[in-house]
Amino acid sequence: MSDVPAHRHPTVQDQVALTEIDLTGELMIAAAAASEDRLSTDRIDELLHVAGALRGDRPDRQAPDAP
Repeated sequence: MSDVPAHRHPTVQDQVALTEIDLTGELMIAAAAASEDRLSTDRIDELLHVAGALRGDRPDRQAPDAP
């Protein structure tokens, strides 16, 4: 058992992981509350706080049509 990682102090927080967890939660809540089958890419970008200039506004980023 020489490869056991050292334990972190319990007050140490990984801010990136906490932010990802928060954003994932927001996506899950929005998806559960949505009346449509899928969230649009615009709605996802809004939830993730992504600006249009950052995502490129490319046509290939459109949500696929529901089957």
